[in-house]
Amino acid sequence: MWELRSVAFTRAVLAEFLATLLFIFFGLGAALNWPVSPPNVLQISLAFGLAIATLVQAVGHVSGAHINPAVTVACLVGSQVSFLRAIFYVMAQILGAVTGAALLHQITPPHIRGSLSINRVIWPDPGQAVTMELFLTFQLVLCIFASTDDRRGDNLGSPALSIGFSVVLGHLLGIYYTGCSMNPARSFGPAVIVGEFDNHWVFWLGPMAGAVVASLLYHYALFPHAKTLSERLAIFKGYEMVICDGPPVELKSLAQAVREVPIALKDSPEEI
Repeated sequence: MWELRSVAFTRAVLAEFLATLLFIFFGLGAALNWPVSPPNVLQISLAFGLAIATLVQAVGHVSGAHINPAVTVACLVGSQVSFLRAIFYVMAQILGAVTGAALLHQITPPHIRGSLSINRVIWPDPGQAVTMELFLTFQLVLCIFASTDDRRGDNLGSPALSIGFSVVLGHLLGIYYTGCSMNPARSFGPAVIVGEFDNHWVFWLGPMAGAVVASLLYHYALFPHAKTLSERLAIFKGYEMVICDGPPVELKSLAQAVREVPIALKDSPEEI
């Protein structure tokens, strides 16, 4: 539970709240049906993609810029975040989505806001909609892990831009089927504000399933991490793993690391 006492942890949770709020505000706002200029699929797709790219660039160094409960669950499955951090991230994302949708609802004229661009199962049955959301989120999460993997030696370019393009790609297809969620928080926020939850489970099950499958495939088949079971359990529990001359040591805080981990200094300042 030491993470709860960490300032960096608090900042990360706040960053997830703010980033999700802004993502919902700008994404849903661009999808509103203004009579003078009704939105089209390309406009909506670019708005959601550019919003994600901008926010990944803005808060990626603070929280990892998940901005999506499905991405957070995928990171948990891939041993990249602790269980406690995942819980707080998801709560912050949901609260941010509801807040962003509420703000947009309040500042938009009633005849414009309508149903606030909620996700709906448009023409397929719910099973087909789940399958579509699974594939949409699968490609997004696969892109996220591949573009942010620091083990790669090639030129990655801009991860924020790659992830943004992945969101655009998903919307270019998914809008016709479900309005394109890929993000349970994106669906939950406006649904709470307008009070419409028809087939809402689709927008949790599909993205979560796609994210988990992508995480398992990437981290255990395509590009496996060389992490031991003890290291994965330490990450899950929120411990820091420090490798010394002996076996890995689980540390619950930086203070414990300073006390217990021997530090070998070089002979000259240039070598330190």
